[in-house]
Amino acid sequence: MDTDERKRFMPKIDDVSGHRQRVKEKFLKTGFDNWQDYEILEFALFFVIPRKDTKQTAKDLIKKFGSLKDLINADYDELLKVFENIKGVSGNTAFFFRFLKSFSVKYSEFKMKEKEKLSSPREVVDFLQNSIGTSGDEKMYAVFFNASNRVLSFKEISEGTVARSAVYPGKIAKEALLTNARSVIIAHNHPGGVCKPSQNDIIATEAVQKALKAVEVVLLDHIIVTSSDFYSFKDNGLI
Repeated sequence: MDTDERKRFMPKIDDVSGHRQRVKEKFLKTGFDNWQDYEILEFALFFVIPRKDTKQTAKDLIKKFGSLKDLINADYDELLKVFENIKGVSGNTAFFFRFLKSFSVKYSEFKMKEKEKLSSPREVVDFLQNSIGTSGDEKMYAVFFNASNRVLSFKEISEGTVARSAVYPGKIAKEALLTNARSVIIAHNHPGGVCKPSQNDIIATEAVQKALKAVEVVLLDHIIVTSSDFYSFKDNGLI
């Protein structure tokens, strides 16, 4: 195929610009109602890949990761590695998706704090799965409540192997005092994907419960999360 023939099959800048404008107008009218994953991703890529048709790139990425959710939840280093092999996609694109994930977690925090009272423990589980359930590193998280079960604050307590940390029971108790909390839910993720607690998890829970009791704060639950499952110590009679 000679140069002139290739040009005929390449989308013109005006064509790309016009298509993007139509997609934006569609979004303003319908939001993401009835959009397929690749269409949402194509739209998102507009903001980091200028002057290029992103539809096929979006389809390739969905095929690679399996779904839009799995792409957004992917580890930053994994995104960088994948994007390095896609023409026209830079490391800035990986950064953009890292930002989108963090932004969604922060928005979830805003919504939780706005509630006068949580209607269901499942709301906390959903938030925790979104915030730490997909992390490749083990993290300990705490949610602090007032006497009316309104969320006061969220705090990442530690990162690494939770069971080996000797400092976080005191850190959780201190944060509870600083926020004037009356109760706490602690949580950590299992990157391996299995929610069953270890003996160290049980011992750690007892240590946190003891530290909180010393400052007259109730430990409501300890929840282990993955991206698709969870384990409640309270529901299983361990608290």
